[in-house]
Amino acid sequence: MFNFISTDWIEQLEGCQLLVVGDIMLDRFVQGRVERISPEAPIPVLQVEKEQLMLGGAGNVACNSVAVGVRTKLVGLIGRDDWGGEIVELSQNINGLDAHLISSSNVCTTVKTRYASGPQQLLRADIEHLGQPDPSSIKELIKTLEGTVQDANAILISDYGKGTIEKDVLSTLVDLARKFDIPIIADPKGTDFSKYNGVSVLTPNAKELSSATQMPVTNGEEAEKAAHKIINETGIRAIVVTRGREGMSIVDTNSTIHLPVNSREVFDVSGAGDTVVAIMGTMIASGIELHEAAKIANAAAGVVVAKVGTAVACIEEIVAALDASEATINTDKISSLKGAQECINRWRVNGDKIAFTNGCFDLIHPGHISLLRQARSSADHLIVGLNTDESVRRLKGRNRPIQDEGSRAEVLSSLSDVDLVIFFSEDTPIEIIKTLKPDILVKGADYAIDEVVGGELVTSYGGKILLAELTPGDSSSNIIERIEKVGEGGN
Repeated sequence: MFNFISTDWIEQLEGCQLLVVGDIMLDRFVQGRVERISPEAPIPVLQVEKEQLMLGGAGNVACNSVAVGVRTKLVGLIGRDDWGGEIVELSQNINGLDAHLISSSNVCTTVKTRYASGPQQLLRADIEHLGQPDPSSIKELIKTLEGTVQDANAILISDYGKGTIEKDVLSTLVDLARKFDIPIIADPKGTDFSKYNGVSVLTPNAKELSSATQMPVTNGEEAEKAAHKIINETGIRAIVVTRGREGMSIVDTNSTIHLPVNSREVFDVSGAGDTVVAIMGTMIASGIELHEAAKIANAAAGVVVAKVGTAVACIEEIVAALDASEATINTDKISSLKGAQECINRWRVNGDKIAFTNGCFDLIHPGHISLLRQARSSADHLIVGLNTDESVRRLKGRNRPIQDEGSRAEVLSSLSDVDLVIFFSEDTPIEIIKTLKPDILVKGADYAIDEVVGGELVTSYGGKILLAELTPGDSSSNIIERIEKVGEGGN
């Protein structure tokens, strides 16, 4: 399959384990449409269509590490309430996550509810109670940490200031990290960063760093100065400053690097900090050097800010984002099946229609361009399934393809009519069709309706089949045949 940049770091993740500790929250997304203004007040009326619950805070950090295949233990407090029960149920259904949730009588489960119509968030409503957890809960939490830390390759602290990361818990984590020689990566809260003394890497955002240092952090140079102030005062080894749309700054005692955000479309920055601490911690846990870890984390953050709500980045998306940051071609259009599914979910929030076509696309010719243009004009987005080299050889013979899959994908991704390219190694793209459920399935007019692979499935849920008009005489086989004749001295 098409290779992006070196992926040696992926192998280092095997066998890696993380311990995530912090404030676990519930993110609730209520999606609908707005068609009128309330007669009671000048506010929109949201016609609710769906609701989604997801783990937030430390829970989202854990989900991000699990998404790249790392076994993760999650430790934190929840309230003895219905929302706490939802967190328990969600955590039990995530493969690779081992949650140790301690319920406290003094804690109300924090719930953040976001109401949205299409891409527009209308309102966020929070439920929270910032009272101190009861002492027995803290003791149980510390005991749980002492029993779970030994197998961890890194400790990740997600501090949202909701009461979990209090003084005794933080000092226990630092002591345990020193005892077992485990790095700690912390996403901080508050204005006193000295309490994190003993932490290996701190990952504040620009606003948090500015508040903690009373210094402006509006650009890379200011971020560097403020970070050095924290390093000099606390002994923390490195500061990774997330600066939203401006990217990231990595500062340690010896060097500073600034990384631009790797997303072409910044859709929602919520949760990006969770992604950074999760991927940074994962990479450091697997033995990857700080600056390289930051580069990978920055690429992951670029993936999630282009998604709706609390999101994670899978390995395929991170690899593609890393390659796109170093290339001039549209490699961000080359997607895994899972990545394409997430894109479609975001597009459909806006009511967009999805078209799908597939083929070998060995030598791109006017016939291909015409088919792709017709497919794209039938919908808001076009996804192209591309046969791998192995699949083409089975279908066309051992001398095909002429262009390898990487070259074919590069050409397709450069076309404005194409939104995503997905490889498939099977003889047909039926599994892609089953997963993505396109609204319109496109093939050439040389097919009959009943010959289109996946046609019966698409029509069963209300989709349509489009047979695109063909340009006479245009085919890769004809082009190859003409080239061979020229080589033999023909006209």
